[in-house]
Amino acid sequence: MTIARRSAVLLLLVLGLLALLTAVPTWLTTAGSTVLEPHVVVKVAGTKAAPGVGAGALVVAAAALALGIVGRVGRFVVLAVAALAGVVVAFSALGVVRDPTPVATREAADATGVTELTEGVHVALWPYATVVVGALVVVLAVLVALGSRSWRTSTRHERTAAPASAAPDGATPAASDEPAAAPRPASDDDAAFEDEHAAWDSLTRGEDPTDDGVDGR
Repeated sequence: MTIARRSAVLLLLVLGLLALLTAVPTWLTTAGSTVLEPHVVVKVAGTKAAPGVGAGALVVAAAALALGIVGRVGRFVVLAVAALAGVVVAFSALGVVRDPTPVATREAADATGVTELTEGVHVALWPYATVVVGALVVVLAVLVALGSRSWRTSTRHERTAAPASAAPDGATPAASDEPAAAPRPASDDDAAFEDEHAAWDSLTRGEDPTDDGVDGR
């Protein structure tokens, strides 16, 4: 599967932005208590629950922009960095999904000053979406690396064609395709000239040019 350079840049950029957007909403919801308030709702955004997601998303976006300008060797380095950033995004979110309690407890302690939670931790769908986006970044980076051999690495140079009428040195010019001019039809002036010329020849031979060969007797 071959992916064009422009398409690869756009796809990586979109995935990087998606990873960043999925980290903005609330990932975890729980509750704690204080001396004054027995029930304090604690909400943890993805950027706080998994800081690696935001960092990895920015790296993916930067790699997408760099992919559009690097050469043959540089593209593989950029794609490797993008794939590694995708792994960071996916595993950071997956760690929260697998064990959200430590992250929720830490955020509840910052909000209430108490490390004990009064209810369970609810995990939203956003971290699952982040895992998928990170995996897609890795898959895309691999596909682009495998199919980028057909990418152009130099600018296109156009050859200027020689004029068709110019012939190489020492070569015989090609015959013209134009038809030969038709012969000019004989005019009355030409016929008169021929008659005068015949009469003069008769006189030089001693013959009467007016004699048509009929006996006048």
